[in-house]
Amino acid sequence: MEGIVICTDNPKRLKMIKKSKKDSREGLLINITGNGKGKTTSALGTCMRALGWGWQVSIIQFIKNEQENGEKRFAATISQGLEMVQCGLGLTHNSKASKAQHIEAACEAWEKAKSHLQSEKADLLVLDELNIVLKLGWLDIDDVINALQKRPKWMHVIITGRNAPDKLIAASDMVSEIKEIKHPYKSGTKAQKGIEY
Repeated sequence: MEGIVICTDNPKRLKMIKKSKKDSREGLLINITGNGKGKTTSALGTCMRALGWGWQVSIIQFIKNEQENGEKRFAATISQGLEMVQCGLGLTHNSKASKAQHIEAACEAWEKAKSHLQSEKADLLVLDELNIVLKLGWLDIDDVINALQKRPKWMHVIITGRNAPDKLIAASDMVSEIKEIKHPYKSGTKAQKGIEY
């Protein structure tokens, strides 16, 4: 709720400033992990909710490349409030890129993420598949946690991906694990447009 704060930066003069809604928000570090389908999907659902409140939402995808997907197509239809950046080179087991190229792409994505964490641009920042990058050792986990902890106190961050490292789980405010019980891929059904991409 907005209100008035009295600021005494000059003892001879009281300055009245408007307190923003951001100042009263307690930003959460949320981690969505597990071997089941739906981690990115869950984060995108939260993005939709945040956009409904007029928030600025930024999504940085670490592993995913320029392949067409529904979220990218949707982001292109939004004139304001949503930014989406794909920085990866594709799934590592299918990619023609070398390990060094994957690491370079992850480092470039992390530089973009750090820029967002240090600015006041996004109310909600999604770091899609960051867990995978950390598990593979492509980024220094202590550097990542340090940057996450220094973000503006009102900024929410969602991290997705399998195999969230224990250190990151400990640093997170909320952790959800999506468990696979059954998946049609195992019976030969290919990934479905609008459901998985």
